[in-house]
Amino acid sequence: MPEFGTGTDAVVLGGGVVKRPTRLADGRELVYYDDPGTTLGPDRAIDARELSPRPETATMRRDVLTGDWVSIAAARQNRAFLPPAELDPLAPQTPANPSEIPSRYDVAVFENKSPSFGPALAAAHGDAPAGADAPRDLDDLVAPGLGRTRTSVGRCEVVCFSPEHSGSFGSLTPTRARTVIEAWADRTAALSALPGVEQVFPFENRGEAIGVTLPHPHGQIYAYPYITPRTTGLLASIDREGPDLFDRILEFERAGERVILEGEHWTAFVPFAARWPIEIHLLPHRHVADFAETTEAERDELAPLYLRLLRGVDALYDSPTPYIAAWHQAPVHRGRDTARLHLQLTSPRRAADKLKFLAGSEAAMGAWIGDIPPETAAAKLREAVALVPSEERDEASNPEETL
Repeated sequence: MPEFGTGTDAVVLGGGVVKRPTRLADGRELVYYDDPGTTLGPDRAIDARELSPRPETATMRRDVLTGDWVSIAAARQNRAFLPPAELDPLAPQTPANPSEIPSRYDVAVFENKSPSFGPALAAAHGDAPAGADAPRDLDDLVAPGLGRTRTSVGRCEVVCFSPEHSGSFGSLTPTRARTVIEAWADRTAALSALPGVEQVFPFENRGEAIGVTLPHPHGQIYAYPYITPRTTGLLASIDREGPDLFDRILEFERAGERVILEGEHWTAFVPFAARWPIEIHLLPHRHVADFAETTEAERDELAPLYLRLLRGVDALYDSPTPYIAAWHQAPVHRGRDTARLHLQLTSPRRAADKLKFLAGSEAAMGAWIGDIPPETAAAKLREAVALVPSEERDEASNPEETL
């Protein structure tokens, strides 16, 4: 029989979500997030596995041609690849399946066993870092020179949306989706406070065409020791265009024909210069740097609105559409007054049986060619979203989510 902890460190978060932190057998952090009104009790099983030591923190190398840092994380080669349901590493543990999560759960977040960044962190107060040669600061990361390396300090976490073996964010109930959003906000705040972390990135990869190796409904959160190239480019654009850039983008798009879905606090649209066959941006109407700065009202509206948007994407075709749902957040220490939290959802699916592959111009030169006019894509997405009921789905239709 499993041993159980008492859950005495529980904290009530927004929306009635309950946070229960604990540890796995090798010391990794595991946090349970219970739905409001969950059927789960306060106790959680203790992880009694005998685990090998965690791999050493990876090393990152600077590409002198671009200035980008590349993390060389060989331990990722050992990650699970499309296991059968009975060996699902993200399901609650059973006697036959010594998975990563020892207890039943609604939503669970844990440190990745073989991360691209971490487990070492930089020094909190200027002392020697836990991992050798961590970046000293942002200026250190842009210094010139050939053969420059640094330790890939940071954190990579897995966010399990449900104990079910298959699905995605779009298959959740509104209540469960709201719990995940609360977990994103809580983890963003926690990871942003870690020494050496410069940016926090929640995302979901969906579908084998994207490279997903586990069908279990889940996402990830990366806490980087640098500001990513994409966000560095965004900050440069804000410097060029003006600090009110996101306000003007929102005004421009809401006045046009590419809006897909609009609420009191959020608007979803196909951007003016969309690169991908399916590309949707979702922006909050007021400036917030990251999920931790959103209000309860914004989180409450986001849950059903985001679900409807994802289900609309799936209504385009007779089979689920692969996508990357990337939640862009402002860096931890720079651009927080101007860089706004927003979703960029992209899919390579350009027809029911066709995918867009990045080849010479796009992959090698970063010079994109769009296959579908953004206005055409927006019209099709509006039609698809219109097929999705606007009312919240009956919670009783998915009783397994609270098992």
